[in-house]
Amino acid sequence: MKIAIAKGDGIGPEIMDAVLEIFNAAKVPLDYQVVEMGKWVFDKGYTNGMTAEAKDTIEALGILFKGPMETPKGKGVKSINVTARKTWNTYANKRAFQTLHGVDTVFSKAGIPIDLTVIRENIEDTYGGIEHMLTHDVAISRRIISKPGSEQVIRYAFELAKQKGAKRISCGHKANIMKLTDGIFLNSFYAIAKEYPELNADDIIVDDLCMKLVTRPDIFDVLVLTNLQGDIISDLCAGLVGGLGFAPSANIGDNICIFEAVHGTAPDIAGKNIANPTALLLSGIAMLNHLGLTGSAATIENALLYTLESGKHTGDFGDRSTPSLNTTAFAEAIISNFGKKPKTNSRELKADHPQQQFVAKLDKNLMMETKDTSKESIAGVDFFIESDLQPDELAKIAVHYNNEQFKLINVSNRGTQVWPTGSVYTNLVNQYTIRYESPASTTLSQEEIVMLYSKLIQDFKVCSVETLLQLGENKAYSLAQGQ
Repeated sequence: MKIAIAKGDGIGPEIMDAVLEIFNAAKVPLDYQVVEMGKWVFDKGYTNGMTAEAKDTIEALGILFKGPMETPKGKGVKSINVTARKTWNTYANKRAFQTLHGVDTVFSKAGIPIDLTVIRENIEDTYGGIEHMLTHDVAISRRIISKPGSEQVIRYAFELAKQKGAKRISCGHKANIMKLTDGIFLNSFYAIAKEYPELNADDIIVDDLCMKLVTRPDIFDVLVLTNLQGDIISDLCAGLVGGLGFAPSANIGDNICIFEAVHGTAPDIAGKNIANPTALLLSGIAMLNHLGLTGSAATIENALLYTLESGKHTGDFGDRSTPSLNTTAFAEAIISNFGKKPKTNSRELKADHPQQQFVAKLDKNLMMETKDTSKESIAGVDFFIESDLQPDELAKIAVHYNNEQFKLINVSNRGTQVWPTGSVYTNLVNQYTIRYESPASTTLSQEEIVMLYSKLIQDFKVCSVETLLQLGENKAYSLAQGQ
């Protein structure tokens, strides 16, 4: 079976070589095709951080095993790591966090075992990077959460929890504030939960989740979250088990999967052969399990766990009173422990049953769309305008455009209502939102909105426009604070 390998930047080539040395010693039945990705590819003029040949190879093989990669700073280019995940729709990021004996943490010393799996939505949310300056003082970022995207990752999380025999699956969210975006995610969670009655499904507000994770991480089993919240929680959980050096990462898609270390490139130690390859090795073990090479995965994982239990360590962790091993020596120590079993978390040795990653041959992009029978209508419009007027002064101008189709409902600033009621103690920036709705609750047309727009621009600089949808009997837009 052939997979694509991208060694990465900084310490990437060193730790990748160490991992592949371990794989070869274990006679893992894989062939490797090295592809060109990373900072040095950006520097050659490829603005997406990969060559066309690399893209074609990965799309043909379906598996990418990659080291950490750096995105050049200040050149207006997107992260190669995020680009890869989004380009190939690896919608579920899976990170497993376990207590590793030989890696001391507050919880291991207290005898509190950790066995957590975090599933993070990997495509949407603020990671779309859709941003605009509305004024010289105000920027906006569009946070896109879709029902089909939410369902993809949540269903994967439930399937994984079922396979794991999880005692609990929890949805982390902020739907108490972001009632539409996080609301879609939370509603999708409970809709899919009905299909898995054997699993204990619940939800928790993400800030409460953070507090509980750092006090009682052992009460959680599988967590599923939106992209940004999941990114933060994943790194928090890495800290519970010893840091990003012990955090494997798998990015799962229907056609292409990416396995990688999520820590940085550590340019300060690059080339010194002292980096810790554990995170990349754990990611590689996850890849082997994904490919049905469970016997090879168990052999290597048992050897790694035995090595850690015996006190062997690189310079970034372990007993400081014992000599640390360099990258090569640590890999050789793991190889020397093939066939040995750790005292805890020993993996059962099974025969490999290789399963080639299936890549569908597509001739067009897949359109994901749910069947929603709710009647859709336009109830109003929000105009985002630039102004340094006081709220009453601004509203006095905006209300002149009231007519049979539109009535000025409110004016807000940074999401807080400042007209018709508000407080003089609300600080303002030079960007307001003025909201018009249909006074007769009749359906508005896009043409009517455009006509209102053409009138407003005679008095205001309009930065952006959003139509206000009504789905059935429900308003599909948020209210301002204080409205």
